[in-house]
Amino acid sequence: MRPDGARIKGEGLRHVGVPYDSDDAYVRLVLPRVRTALTEGRRVLVITRPDKLDRLAEALGRDAERVDRRVAASWYGHPYRTLAALHEYTRGRRTLVVGEPAWEGRNEREVRELIRHESVVNAALARSSALVFCMYDLRRTPPAALEYHEVNHPLLLDAAGETPSAGFVPPGELVLDGDRAPLPAPGPGAVTIRFTARELRRLRRSVGDWASTAGMARDHVTSLVISVSEIAANSVEHGAGFGTITMWKTGGELLCEIADPGGALDDPLPGYIPPEPESPRGYGLWISRQLCDLVELRAEGGVLRVRLHLSLGE
Repeated sequence: MRPDGARIKGEGLRHVGVPYDSDDAYVRLVLPRVRTALTEGRRVLVITRPDKLDRLAEALGRDAERVDRRVAASWYGHPYRTLAALHEYTRGRRTLVVGEPAWEGRNEREVRELIRHESVVNAALARSSALVFCMYDLRRTPPAALEYHEVNHPLLLDAAGETPSAGFVPPGELVLDGDRAPLPAPGPGAVTIRFTARELRRLRRSVGDWASTAGMARDHVTSLVISVSEIAANSVEHGAGFGTITMWKTGGELLCEIADPGGALDDPLPGYIPPEPESPRGYGLWISRQLCDLVELRAEGGVLRVRLHLSLGE
């Protein structure tokens, strides 16, 4: 039996950045690659705006029925859930993924995490047999994303074909604006609780009660409690054996920071890569990134700080 995520027939990931400047150019670039992939027996997924999905379907004719199609606004709603979905889609099979994030309406933080997502794809899908083409509409993509398009893709596609990107940076070495800046101090009204192994159950109850009192929706409370519990348990098992959690509310979100005085940050991509099914470790940060809107980590003065952001919800 082939292990999950193993390469097929010696193939590896091909991750290609593709800038274009018109809807006609989009179809002209994507159509032949989809047809070739279908001929090769690959599973094909295309993610973009609804109007482009319609244009591509019209050009494909009957072959459109053989293509999985998703609307970008929903598919890219949460970058790390998107990463998990891509990992699942490409695992153990030959695939073509043509993706194009919906950039409109995103704030600076959301754009930054989508840029990071594009980089992490190189590591998360490294063992797959996937062709991943990332489309960049020059009319709509924000300048910050275009700036990193050559950084995040080992290959670039233009009229002359695919060429290696001279600006490519491996995902473990990528540093975006603010990545190394100190985290801001907790906001007004912050509450701090100390915990040890014997107090994890009480900690979960305290976090849940505090989040509910702050007005967080029930399903978001559950996500927050699970995330805090996973990180705190890691601190107990692999860190100092104790720590603190500080909670506060700002704007429409709650922040919880778990501080571990015996922690370390030795993984260049902590929680970004899905753990192997048989692995007993690596789930805490991965789960937290799936459940929270943002997870920030800093190792300063011998203390590892994991800051979780989660909206109040409806």
